[in-house]
Amino acid sequence: MPHTEPCDLFVIGAGSAGVRLARQAAQRGARVVVAETSALGGTCVNVGCIPKKLYSFAAHFASDFADAAGFGWTVGETALDWDRLKAARAQEITRLNGIYGQLLQTAGVHVIHGRAEIAAPGVVAVGDAQFLAKHIAIATGGRPSMAGFPGHGLTLASDAMFDLPVFPNRLVVVGGGYIASEFASIFRGLGAEVDQVIRGAQILRGFDEDVARFLAQEMHKKGVRLHTGAQIAQVELGSTGERLVRLTDGRTLVADAVLVATGREPNTAGLGLERLGVALGSDGAVQVDSDLATNVPGLYALGDVVARLTLTPVALAEAMVLADHLFGDGQRAMSYEGIPSAVFTHPSLANVGLNESQARQQCGAVRIYRSEFRALKHTLSGSDERTMVKLIVDAQSDRVVGLHMVGADAGEVVQGFAVAMRAGATKAHFDATLGIHPTVAEEFVTLRTAHST
Repeated sequence: MPHTEPCDLFVIGAGSAGVRLARQAAQRGARVVVAETSALGGTCVNVGCIPKKLYSFAAHFASDFADAAGFGWTVGETALDWDRLKAARAQEITRLNGIYGQLLQTAGVHVIHGRAEIAAPGVVAVGDAQFLAKHIAIATGGRPSMAGFPGHGLTLASDAMFDLPVFPNRLVVVGGGYIASEFASIFRGLGAEVDQVIRGAQILRGFDEDVARFLAQEMHKKGVRLHTGAQIAQVELGSTGERLVRLTDGRTLVADAVLVATGREPNTAGLGLERLGVALGSDGAVQVDSDLATNVPGLYALGDVVARLTLTPVALAEAMVLADHLFGDGQRAMSYEGIPSAVFTHPSLANVGLNESQARQQCGAVRIYRSEFRALKHTLSGSDERTMVKLIVDAQSDRVVGLHMVGADAGEVVQGFAVAMRAGATKAHFDATLGIHPTVAEEFVTLRTAHST
């Protein structure tokens, strides 16, 4: 007979959403169990946000060395030690894994390393153990979606890019989304020749088209070769181990590695959801209501597995809402409007609010304020990198409904403006605010001429 234990909450998955939910529930006195098959912290900590940003920092040093000459510095010969970078990253991720474990232990959460399956309503099985849970939460995140073209077995998913045994001097990136664009920029900065193959007409579909087009130009200037309107016919293994990427237009790209970053999908396989009749969307995402409840009583889902907005801060916020709903006063509510985001390309992109197309649909008449310029740093560095800032204003209310930036540290700049926009800032508020000079951020409060209506 399997060993059976009771608990108030069983969380499947110890990523950003699962860990936050488990801790918050336990701190409210609930008996909480978490099951995880991999390292604590999920995608963000182990193969996503954190290592990607660390590698982005590493990639920036090449341009920093080049920029230094314009400021009087003489920099000697430089070279990337790929193995040292990987080791440093691994050490930091291991440290973070330990912190997550300590946080759960301190909160009194019982952590199990193993695969969990929902055997029946309110019953979770992990190996030979069974848990009778008042509430079950699915927080299993997502996984890379791999293309089905011939030779896809010769390609890599984004999860594998941080620990490649040999640095790829030639890299083909398939995809035009933020993950593909970030890796294209990172590996180009680290010294690889990069070809990015994009099925659509532009990178970053869903972002402001004007902003995405500007970023594509900047990435091209840095050496990323963008192939828009292109598709993979097949990938073949060359005679010396290289990958031959055949495009449907007859061209062939030669690479040491091929990254397929065409999206991620909810990680729901093997959880027993079909047996329970859990409603799933066409994309495989678990369907939930405003309280993050599924159609099965006592069963909840949150984070990337519900695929509303696959961002770590969104997963954390959903965890707080669910913890309050289950073990608090139920007053917290989740809003998906006005969520800021960043893309850590080179240069980076960040935004909050609506893109221009969305604003025109939702607001009708809008005013567009836009500026592009050479940042002060590059007047001496010699770099031809340019920065872009853009405001979208509802013409009737004067409220700023969209704010976009492409340039150095865009995420750091936009985060502060996101607070103002959450508070309902108008263009008049921006105009009345004095800038910090000389900074790029001040450009947002000095834009005076609308470029279109």
